[in-house]
Amino acid sequence: MHIVTIDIGGTNVRFADAVVEGGGVRSLGESVTFKTGAFPSLERAWQAYGETLGHPLPKGVAISFAGPVHGDVLKLTNNPWVIRPALVKQALGVERITLINDFAAVGHTVAHVSPEHLCHICGPDLPLPERGTISIVGPGTGLGVAHVLRQEGGTYHVSETEGGHVDFAPLDALEDKIALSLRHRFGRVSAERVVSGPGLNNLYEILVEGEGNPRRRYHDDELWIAALAGDDSVAMAALDRFCLSLGAVAGDIALAQGGAAVVIAGGIGFRLAHRLAASGFPFRFAAKGRFQTFMEQLPVKALIHPQPGLLGAAAAFAIEHRD
Repeated sequence: MHIVTIDIGGTNVRFADAVVEGGGVRSLGESVTFKTGAFPSLERAWQAYGETLGHPLPKGVAISFAGPVHGDVLKLTNNPWVIRPALVKQALGVERITLINDFAAVGHTVAHVSPEHLCHICGPDLPLPERGTISIVGPGTGLGVAHVLRQEGGTYHVSETEGGHVDFAPLDALEDKIALSLRHRFGRVSAERVVSGPGLNNLYEILVEGEGNPRRRYHDDELWIAALAGDDSVAMAALDRFCLSLGAVAGDIALAQGGAAVVIAGGIGFRLAHRLAASGFPFRFAAKGRFQTFMEQLPVKALIHPQPGLLGAAAAFAIEHRD
């Protein structure tokens, strides 16, 4: 069956055609990206995508949405669109629809993705297990947490969670200082305050305060560029600390979920995929006291698929509308 799969974010919306069959995704076409601000609604962006193809659009659509998908009205902070799930079929002229949260889509992608889209970080270099729980931790604008439970016969179940909002747990004197500083600013300090795109800026500002010297202030994206390029020593130190904290949080999530493997996903996970193995991530991931030996036996991968939202939404459609 041919469908359109859509990934709706705060700034961009991505479209692709897909073929789903037998509960899986047979193929995913090239993506087309639009700025959401260029269109007044999803319906108009849908029409523009159809014009790029030059032929009628299919009657099935899968949508990944960067936010909660429960309720009568869906709205993103930086997105001008208002989406009413009950009216999407009529607005787009489709007969079948699947609408899921963006991190649920990541979970479906992890369940379907081929080995070349997984970068090994630490633990035994083995494929993801065919049975058991795969924990997923995704630093991006926030900190996404989900898991995939693989079962006999190739079936699986995805659960997205709010695990990114667990308490941040400092593990050394510097992190005690980080937790104290963030507590003064935010009251409660969640893991997301440190392990996310904006979290790097929080770490950077605290390290700058410790130096006592004036330093350049960055927007979030500028700071990530400087840290990854090695252009600012304090930005690099903040990135080192970020990798340590990501390892600690990922290990905690794996323990809490009973994970048999871990996948690091999200936009920041994609950026760091080839750096985490040489950072402090593996040490902190495994440093769980009496469970260190157990943690060292868990395969940890990074998801490097270029369009996890599109693939995951299509996979969810394939399962929901399996004939």
